[in-house]
Amino acid sequence: MIDLHCHTLHSDGTDSPEGLALLGDQARLTALCLTDHDTLGGIPAFLAMQSQVKVRLLVGTELSCRFLGQSLHVLGLLVDPLDARFQARLEELRGRRDDRNRRMLVRLAELGCPVTYEEVQAQADSPLLSRVHFAMALAARGYVRRPPEAFERLIGDNCPGFVPREELSPADAALWIREAGGVPVVAHPGRFGGRGFRWDEAMAELQRQGLEGLEGYYGEYLAAEQKYFMALAARLGMVVTGGSDYHGANKPGLRLGRGRGGLQVPDELLEQLEDRQQQGAH
Repeated sequence: MIDLHCHTLHSDGTDSPEGLALLGDQARLTALCLTDHDTLGGIPAFLAMQSQVKVRLLVGTELSCRFLGQSLHVLGLLVDPLDARFQARLEELRGRRDDRNRRMLVRLAELGCPVTYEEVQAQADSPLLSRVHFAMALAARGYVRRPPEAFERLIGDNCPGFVPREELSPADAALWIREAGGVPVVAHPGRFGGRGFRWDEAMAELQRQGLEGLEGYYGEYLAAEQKYFMALAARLGMVVTGGSDYHGANKPGLRLGRGRGGLQVPDELLEQLEDRQQQGAH
């Protein structure tokens, strides 16, 4: 059993990279890929744990893209952590995120919910700030009762306090990932687009833009969703991956390797992913 999608405190998770590696070992996973948002900052500490654990530790990241007017996440799996051009591109993305964060502070103040950059930063254990940290800061100031309420009322997509950031196109994300030696994969497609969204058409377009795989197994899929996306991947000839999207305490009840309880990502998916990686290298 493997898990190719999880986060640490280097983005919006709560575990350290070292703690995540140990957790993967305790869960008796065969392989575990760290995929923090827009950064490889946790990767050196994560890989340094390889001598202490049996689980195979792999390199990845998760990039935010703009597709059909909405935010779409793309996993960059098996990228080269020493690729200087990819690191520079991630730094550019983090700059865009910081610009968005500062504009969101202004928007929240206009809405009568002022928080400071320092208050948001105090909720994070790394320099990379996400909306999760904004939600925690808003709850700490008493503007909402719990962090999830901040997403429902203030900073979720299309809420009054939400400020979009300049995001990549899926084609650019796919190119960046391939040039860094990795495989670009659409993350949790069922969590994008809403009811009635035509995923067969959208995925075919994403494939034309260079995406090579999709998450057929996901920590919060219903059985029908998993069946649908597995069939769609087979029909399009896309590689299938899977992961829990573990965030530690920021996603209560969601376990590494098991998601909400029923997740089981088979080992052979990693072999197929590595085959696709090798095809891209030629």
